[in-house]
Amino acid sequence: MRHRLRGRKLGRNASHRKAMFRNMAASLIKTVRVDEEDPLRPRVAGRIVTTVPKAKELRPFVEKLITLGKKAVAHEQAAAEFASDAEKGTDAWRDWRTSDKWQKWSQTIAPAVALRRQAFSLLRDNDAVSILFEELAERFADRDGGYTRVVRLPNVRLGDSGQQALIEFVGERDRVKSRKRTAPVVAEEPVSDEPAPQQDDPVAVSEEASAVDDDATDTTEE
Repeated sequence: MRHRLRGRKLGRNASHRKAMFRNMAASLIKTVRVDEEDPLRPRVAGRIVTTVPKAKELRPFVEKLITLGKKAVAHEQAAAEFASDAEKGTDAWRDWRTSDKWQKWSQTIAPAVALRRQAFSLLRDNDAVSILFEELAERFADRDGGYTRVVRLPNVRLGDSGQQALIEFVGERDRVKSRKRTAPVVAEEPVSDEPAPQQDDPVAVSEEASAVDDDATDTTEE
């Protein structure tokens, strides 16, 4: 029994699954930066099509990478206070390199460098890491989780009839909620000061009707 063992094996061993998710994550991230002149460019930016089980397993893998990028952005912004605009190799840059500002900049930027190295160890793709830290981290700076979505497709894959789905980044082509309809309001009837018309007592009406029936019966017998 597979107690406390989460995740799908997908018919692969551990190393094969790791390599597959690495390639799929890099492909998904690299579709964000589309070259319009490339004949092999994806039809829709930030989206790939795969099977439903693979998409569900890929989603947490990609979202953890985006979290690494968001953490690195915070450290880079804090280190910008001690950075220098001088060109590398110039006298101004050498002065900054030997000053206390460089020491503070180096200590502040170190966590961001470590996060980039961690992301590269998972992706093994420089272009994907660049897009992850420069574009996706800024896009989801104000969003706490839920960076991707999985949408099932009606068609199946040829050959094995696998159920297909697309996984894409949120923020574009989002569904807009329609305005909720308000419940009908029952208008209150105006209260009038005039007395309500008197209605006949149903008991008295029934007694009169029975008396008329008795009279008719007596006349018939005579």
